[in-house]
Amino acid sequence: MNYNIRGENIEVTPAIREYVEKKIAKLEKYFTETPNANVHVNLKTYNNNRSKVEVTIPMPNLVLRAEEDHEDMYAAIDLITDKLERQIRKHKTKVNRKFREKGNMTAVFAQLDDKEPPAAEEEENDLEVVRQKSFDLKPMDSEEAILQMNMLGHSFYVFTNAETSLTNVVYKRKDGRYGLIEAQ
Repeated sequence: MNYNIRGENIEVTPAIREYVEKKIAKLEKYFTETPNANVHVNLKTYNNNRSKVEVTIPMPNLVLRAEEDHEDMYAAIDLITDKLERQIRKHKTKVNRKFREKGNMTAVFAQLDDKEPPAAEEEENDLEVVRQKSFDLKPMDSEEAILQMNMLGHSFYVFTNAETSLTNVVYKRKDGRYGLIEAQ
């Protein structure tokens, strides 16, 4: 894996670089062969002594991405590694299930040893749809969609943009502001 580590408001020291590479390299145990992937790591520090770590690993059939805010940058890197590991295990479970259904046992990932924690079985159940809703998409602007979302107490809201007639989504961000996803 090729590492691209950038720092915003922080100097990327050799110790930080080594720690990031050591932690993310542990993910290689999940692959049958080491992927030729570029690992993009953004390290940010803020005036309130909080650190934000973002890791993106684009691969041919999968994009691994995680971000974490924490007071301690090293702790944030540890939490990111755990998140990425869960994503890989979840994807591996999904891929293996698809291959079992087709009768083909070849998998992209190496088999995990028998000491794998029972979390993998729990993650399979996370993919189950437990509720389904249907509703008409009312044409509106993003401000009205935000008001509707807040009235319902949801963290996102799907609507038809009155100007473009395309499906859009507004959502509440962790920082309390709002985001808009527009279909193309």
